[in-house]
Amino acid sequence: MKRTTEKNLMVFSGRAHPDLAVEVTELLGTGLVPQSAYEFANSEIYVRYEESVRGCDAFVIQSHTAPINEWIMEHLIMVDALKRASAKRITVVMPFYGYARQDKKHRGREPISARLMADLFKTAGADRLITVDLHADQIQGFFDGPVDHLMALPILADYVKGKYGGEQLAVVSPDAGRIKVAERWSARLGGAPLAFIHKSRRTDRPNETVANRVVGDVKGRICVLVDDMIDTGGTIVKAAEAIMADGAAGVVIAATHAILSDPAVDRLKNSPATEVVVTNTLPLAEDRHFDKLTCLSIAPLVSRAIREVFEDGSVTSMFDGHA
Repeated sequence: MKRTTEKNLMVFSGRAHPDLAVEVTELLGTGLVPQSAYEFANSEIYVRYEESVRGCDAFVIQSHTAPINEWIMEHLIMVDALKRASAKRITVVMPFYGYARQDKKHRGREPISARLMADLFKTAGADRLITVDLHADQIQGFFDGPVDHLMALPILADYVKGKYGGEQLAVVSPDAGRIKVAERWSARLGGAPLAFIHKSRRTDRPNETVANRVVGDVKGRICVLVDDMIDTGGTIVKAAEAIMADGAAGVVIAATHAILSDPAVDRLKNSPATEVVVTNTLPLAEDRHFDKLTCLSIAPLVSRAIREVFEDGSVTSMFDGHA
């Protein structure tokens, strides 16, 4: 008895960032699979899909935003439900990878929570991960299976080039560790010169850095300050102030993940930056919007990656062989 099976693409979304999932499915020309999801009285999460998922190629989208532990748990439960309902392949799509900053031990007796996250999703039943701009590239090796590491750089850089391409530009990395990303930005912006901020991080206080100093020539240039995320905004604003103090003509901040924990909005509003460009990998509440903020959609990138994975194409080809 022989049967040629057809591949069946099904997209699922958690409740953390449904707007992004809807945009992704519209670009794919499909719809979100209907589901029931709610909390019991003691805050336990329940998920059930309203149609058969047997034999499907499942893509489960969830952005790990605040309250982060709740949405990660929902994501894991959704994967488990798919595994137990006989989905053929389960791809976890996490535009923002929770706990990515805990990717190594800085001091003794610390966890490596980014590895724990990968193990949790593997145990739940994930076959593959798709994520955007990890805090550290080595996190790809934490998951025992294929990881498609997407980069928001083409979306952000093309916007910056379109708006500021006529100016004298410089690309500035907020620390020496992200200089490779800055090099890709430089290539995308026609070979703009590079600089970086020399800083040291306080081990006794989270989200705090000290000793900002610009290494490189930024005088008279519009500086594109690039980073993977903006959390409380302290690091990026201090870097912008250091750049302006070094004689730059202006600063444009470009970051993929707009976490914007308090007091980030006030800091960015009052910063010397003329514009803050981010993507919608995380949901942005109305009270997090401000005049300087420009939010670009990551949905075209995510939807194309899903299509390439489903059709057994090449995700690397999306980034000129750099992914």
